[in-house]
Amino acid sequence: MGAVSVKEWMQNVIKPEQIEKYKDNGKDFINEAHINELLLKKCQPEKQEIRDIMAKSLNLERLEPEETAALLNCTDEDLWQEMYQTGLQIKQKVYGRRIVTFAPLYISNYCVNSCVYCGFRGNNDQSIRQHLTMDELREEIKALVQKGHKRLIMVYGEHPKSDAHYIAETLKVAYSTKVGHGEIRRSNVNAAPMSIEDLEILRDVGIGTFQVFQETYHHSTYKKLHPRGIKADYGWRLYALHRAMDAGVDDVGIGALFGLYDWKFEVLGLLFHTIDLEKKFAGVGPHTISFPRLEPAVNTPFIENNSYKIDDETFKKLVTVIRLSVPYTGMILTARENPSIRQDVIQVGCTQIDAGANIAIGGYSKGSVDYERQQFILGDNRSLDEAIRDLAKLGYITSFCTAGYRCGRTGNYFMEIAKKGKVHHLCMPNAILTFKEYLLDYASPETIEVGEKLIQNEFEALPNDLVKKQVTEFLRRIEAGERDLFL
Repeated sequence: MGAVSVKEWMQNVIKPEQIEKYKDNGKDFINEAHINELLLKKCQPEKQEIRDIMAKSLNLERLEPEETAALLNCTDEDLWQEMYQTGLQIKQKVYGRRIVTFAPLYISNYCVNSCVYCGFRGNNDQSIRQHLTMDELREEIKALVQKGHKRLIMVYGEHPKSDAHYIAETLKVAYSTKVGHGEIRRSNVNAAPMSIEDLEILRDVGIGTFQVFQETYHHSTYKKLHPRGIKADYGWRLYALHRAMDAGVDDVGIGALFGLYDWKFEVLGLLFHTIDLEKKFAGVGPHTISFPRLEPAVNTPFIENNSYKIDDETFKKLVTVIRLSVPYTGMILTARENPSIRQDVIQVGCTQIDAGANIAIGGYSKGSVDYERQQFILGDNRSLDEAIRDLAKLGYITSFCTAGYRCGRTGNYFMEIAKKGKVHHLCMPNAILTFKEYLLDYASPETIEVGEKLIQNEFEALPNDLVKKQVTEFLRRIEAGERDLFL
């Protein structure tokens, strides 16, 4: 596609009426003056106030911005230790001792934008561009399936080569590629904001969760870091997930890229985003919240010179505050972080991780790491099997379950059971079943040893004899060769 046609495509992407319809009195939901006032007002919270807020979170009630501001300003390390423990209690109460695992699959790194922190930015001449053909994509899917993956997040640059029709075709390939017992059962998408009409195309082919991260909620910082391209339009991105909900894509994921602006401001931005989605869509907010940290990328000097870098201790705190602020929502901890950080931070309430990740375009089938084909540099390079074994040693069962989505447990249904703390009642039996599949088909002897013990422990913890009887029968059938059984 020539330069002129790319330009013409760009001119037709943004539909202003699909921004304005969601605003309140012509204004978006990020009121910077109000956020700053909250942080100032709650600059010295009392101990009892913090403990009262923790109790509210533990009751699975979403916090108000003023309450979150108080948590963000806590300086008492003993209270932080209590918050870490409360975050884990909340997670266990809603989701149980299960961690959902997925793989990121980068499909294309052509991009019309110029985000100064991104290795894929259009003006980065050291980035090697690639756009997978459907045959190349099949090879990537096969490589992932052969490692045991069942769930993907498929990632695309913003470019006419990666329009809604292309994404729809890639989703069809992802779902139709089988290898022995293995298959992809859930394909989430991280892509550029789209119109309602384009999102309806993806809805019809079975898109999973649709992710769009605002990166930074601070208006002037956003403008400075996104100087050109479609992404320069703050409002088009801010309401991307409102449009998805209107299109019938009822599972959406929000996120901020921590390290671009003040972390306390960004946490409140995520909360206000959650509140606005819940307000406009009958209580249905984001299915997941992500909190990636800024990481090095090829030929991207901005990252080294940035003044908002987040240290490990602060990172753990911001993750904890997000967990307490929206206690019923899934939280994704990415392989940007190194294994030791992930092992620590997962214990404050995370529910999903990527594992065995390779974010180079075409990297899974080639079995290589090519930094010039990556958006940034990963911190955790463990294999899927290693990550699963490490989780099992911590007492977490890896779940490959996608039954909830195929049974319609999305959108309002998911929010209802999450807010009542009942997700694990439905999902823990299925986690056991999918974990058993992994142990039989893909696991190393070391992982099998620790994994079988974990299955036995979780089986004994199931709520009643009826569920145990059904899980026992399904485990027998899985051992006999059946797959994809779920309650």
